[in-house]
Amino acid sequence: MSFCLDDGSELLYGPAKGEPPASAGGLLHDSEPQTAILPATAALSEAATKAQIDSAKAWQADFPPRRRAKFSTKPIIAVIIAIVILAGGFLGYRYFSARGKQINSIAVMPFVNESGDANVDYLSDGMTETLIRSLTQIPGLNVKSRSSVFRYKGKDTDAKTLGADLGVQAVLTGHVVQRGDQLRLSLELVNAENENVIWTDTYDRKAGDLVSLQNDIARDVSNNLRIRLTNTDQQKLAKSYTSDPEAYRLYLQGRYYWNKRTFSEVAKGVPYFKQAVERDPNFALGYVGLADSDEDRERPLKKEYIRRALQIDDQLAEAHASLGYQYMLDYNWTASEKELRRAMDLDPKYPQSYAWNGARLMMIGKYDGSLAEIQKALDLDPMSNGINFYKGVCLGVAGRPDEAIQQFKKIIAMDPTFPWAHSHLSRIYRMNGDLAAAAEERATSLELDSKPDLAKGARESFAKGGWEALQEYMRQHNTVELFSAMLTTDDKDHWIEQLTKQANDGSFWLFLIKTDPIFDPLRGDPRFDALIHKFDPPQ
Repeated sequence: MSFCLDDGSELLYGPAKGEPPASAGGLLHDSEPQTAILPATAALSEAATKAQIDSAKAWQADFPPRRRAKFSTKPIIAVIIAIVILAGGFLGYRYFSARGKQINSIAVMPFVNESGDANVDYLSDGMTETLIRSLTQIPGLNVKSRSSVFRYKGKDTDAKTLGADLGVQAVLTGHVVQRGDQLRLSLELVNAENENVIWTDTYDRKAGDLVSLQNDIARDVSNNLRIRLTNTDQQKLAKSYTSDPEAYRLYLQGRYYWNKRTFSEVAKGVPYFKQAVERDPNFALGYVGLADSDEDRERPLKKEYIRRALQIDDQLAEAHASLGYQYMLDYNWTASEKELRRAMDLDPKYPQSYAWNGARLMMIGKYDGSLAEIQKALDLDPMSNGINFYKGVCLGVAGRPDEAIQQFKKIIAMDPTFPWAHSHLSRIYRMNGDLAAAAEERATSLELDSKPDLAKGARESFAKGGWEALQEYMRQHNTVELFSAMLTTDDKDHWIEQLTKQANDGSFWLFLIKTDPIFDPLRGDPRFDALIHKFDPPQ
């Protein structure tokens, strides 16, 4: 505690040297008391004055005189600076160690097309899909599938919510603007836990630099994920399937329509794939796009596309998987499995390999194994319409119709525009005897497949004459298939002839003859039994 003398000097040090001592009542430290400066007052006696002097001397003996210390702020400033350095160092360590920590999971969200032209959606979507495909090649990195992230397209969702929903550490967003030949892409990589920006960059390129731009993006994103890549990993990441930017652009347009997964939309993509391989005859992925477009039709041509792709790149997992599917339609189960396993070995993260292998097992009646393989595919791509569809079909043929109905309803909830879920749900309802629901689902599937007139006719015919009238209407419009009640006559020869033709064409859905009760009138006929034996497991 600090007390002061009457003149303002500190008690501890007393008045400064050279200054007169304090007035009566003060304590003298610096010099011998001077009687000349004591107050000359009549009220103060000589004895009192002497006593005051003696008292001062006694205090001096107890407290020897000290020089007045000179106060310095340097030590305090040094301490403050040290504290700031330590605090800054700690915070800097926390910040940079957080930034330097490897990220093991990421969601590449659909790039936003800010060009003001919906016709450029294929570019923003395609660049997103290509980056997902490239990053998937990195070992140890969990990259969310296209179907998982594209359900957020057009939605304004923050990074923390996306991280929690998708179970990822980081979220990458992008904005694409194309003006004539100029292309601008702005990217932002965000920590999903705290929404701090990890990295951001803007790329200004010409449209002709699209291929190199994609490679630069994949490299920069992987660098900022703090992932250590081997030389082999770097080569996979930088792999380009074409050096022709126009061929690549055409391929992206083809994939844009292919991803809509309806017959009418996929048909729009085929010309783009054809133009892509015409521009670059060594574009292996372009041939795979052609092979996978309406893959059940013109099968000799589809096989030729696949063989061409494998001649160009024998390490292309997608091509081996597509060949495995084609062998499956030949009912060559051994060759099919070999190619599908090869695809899995080349790219363990390619979900379609597992999905098609699940379909193969389903066709030969190994339902538990089928569901297990389909689940592997769903673990990689949980929101895929096609893979979830296979699961619903397998549950249906395995004699679990209630679970199948719930699975198809789940698909419809995820994507109400997916026609195949409605068409097969119609079949399950028909087998359960709910013909009204079957008719409505059938009409809905036609409507979603860009056939509104057929959908209207189907509803009207059922309203007028029930299920038989609906089937007659479908036959008149050449839309009878294995999802519908085919057997309306006793002409077994006619139906076996039709089924045999489908077998020769390699119909995927022919395996339904094993379990669907509508084929019961044909059972026992040796020709029909021979068709069923095509789906026996290999010995």
